[in-house]
Amino acid sequence: MTKYIKEKLCSDTNLADIWIAGEISNFVHHTSGHFYFTLKDEASQLPCAMFRWANESLKFELAEGLKIIARGNIDVYAPQGRYNFVVSEVHPKGMGELYLKFLQLKDRLAKEGLFDVQYKKPIPKFPRAIGVLTSTTGAAIRDIINISGRRFPYSDILVVPTLVQGERAAADIVHSIELLNSHGGVDVIIVGRGGGSIEDLWPFNEENVARAIFDSQIPIISAVGHETDFVISDFVADLRAPTPSAAAELVVPDGNELAKHIAMQREAAYQGMRAYLRVNAKHMEGLTGALKPSLLMDRVFQFQQTSDALTSRILKHMEHSMDMWRGRYSALNEMLDAVSPLATLNRGYSITLNMPDEAVVDSVAKTAKGQDVKIIVSDGEMRCTVNSVEEKDIIQKIETEKDMKKEKED
Repeated sequence: MTKYIKEKLCSDTNLADIWIAGEISNFVHHTSGHFYFTLKDEASQLPCAMFRWANESLKFELAEGLKIIARGNIDVYAPQGRYNFVVSEVHPKGMGELYLKFLQLKDRLAKEGLFDVQYKKPIPKFPRAIGVLTSTTGAAIRDIINISGRRFPYSDILVVPTLVQGERAAADIVHSIELLNSHGGVDVIIVGRGGGSIEDLWPFNEENVARAIFDSQIPIISAVGHETDFVISDFVADLRAPTPSAAAELVVPDGNELAKHIAMQREAAYQGMRAYLRVNAKHMEGLTGALKPSLLMDRVFQFQQTSDALTSRILKHMEHSMDMWRGRYSALNEMLDAVSPLATLNRGYSITLNMPDEAVVDSVAKTAKGQDVKIIVSDGEMRCTVNSVEEKDIIQKIETEKDMKKEKED
């Protein structure tokens, strides 16, 4: 049953990472280094244990009757079957209820991710215009204007008079942030004031101010109080400055240092250019030496010889190509002569054409007795009239008789 109760209590998120205020009684500093005590108020008591790993970082001593604010988790000590409060962090209650409220809001916003680095916007290195949200009567505004003007007089400063103390201050800070975001004329915003009590600085611990800083599209520097003062706006802002004067130093570069850097860069560029010119001057000297008349004429003669050799090779190649083309031309010409009608005429043949249409007579069927014809021979043409037309068998008979007569003569 005790184990079951322990699991139930330890798994309850409402009993984990909580703050409890009370007075210490029955305080025991054990030889092991652990603290055991009871926190009590007018109505109840709560057994507590603060182990050595937690109490070694304490900056003050716990004692009987001391009123504190303790942070920790509810646990069950199984051997005795009783629950107790395991303390991880302690602050004197003398810091007041405001400090407890500060710690609780800080933890809640941290869990929501408002302090995460991934949401931090970069601060511009050379802001053209700086928005300052603070009281116009305090020393903070004078420090910011004087220091930023001395370091980098090229940035304009837009001061938005803002309440930084009192009940209406938080709402006024939110309004000023929203005003500059809607105006859009600045590159970065400084939100801050000089030092004071926790009550004086409390507007910068309000949740609406924290969310306005987180929602701002313009990067914000939180510069509240002195270096030891921490407020919620410090954690949610894109950059924390320990004081308003430090904010002025962070928001703009040091003009003197920048001028020195530019001078160094100019000198480096000058030296680099001089080295470049020296190297190229030597290269030019080498080129100039290569252009001496004797060397130049030698190169010209070499180019002439190369040109003559190439010309000879081209001419030989052209002659060879012409010989090849002449041979091909003669062969083609002979082939054409072999099939040319003129060559046929030279061998004793003729061409007969009907007149007047000059249709070729390649059959006896294409002419008739009395038909005017033109007979073309190798050296001219004749005009004749067909006296008779004989069929092929008659011509064959005549040829046969001629062949027989020739054989008898032989």
